[in-house]
Amino acid sequence: MIMIRKLLLVIAIGMMVLALIDCKSGGDPAPDEKEVQLGKLTANWKCSGAVRDGVAQTGYDNFQVTISGTPGAETFNYSTTGRPALSPWPATGTWSFGTNVSTDMLRDSSLPVTYSATDSQLQLTFQFSQAGFPGRTEVVTGQWVFSFSK
Repeated sequence: MIMIRKLLLVIAIGMMVLALIDCKSGGDPAPDEKEVQLGKLTANWKCSGAVRDGVAQTGYDNFQVTISGTPGAETFNYSTTGRPALSPWPATGTWSFGTNVSTDMLRDSSLPVTYSATDSQLQLTFQFSQAGFPGRTEVVTGQWVFSFSK
């Protein structure tokens, strides 16, 4: 009888040890880099500065970009409000991450954009050479740097 109790005790201890070894930390897996960056980018961003070819531009005091997206998707959306009559920004469009998820995006499938994002600041830099919105090229072509805050 004592032998059976000792054997059952050894078996019980062995099962508990195996159960503890098999347990994983109970948290969710860490988000991948795209999810982290999408979390930083998804917001309504208010323009705090617009510079074209090194010259501060006027007319962007009420300009805002709203970036939205669903984690796991490949393409995301943006919309703008308060843009001036001629702008390198359409009213709405799409974007995706570029080669370096932490710094590169592709706006509207063809415009490479370099970005820097924190929880409260966003900077977008791009070379714009297409027809401006709503349609005059010479006014909006050039190297643009947009600064935004939440």
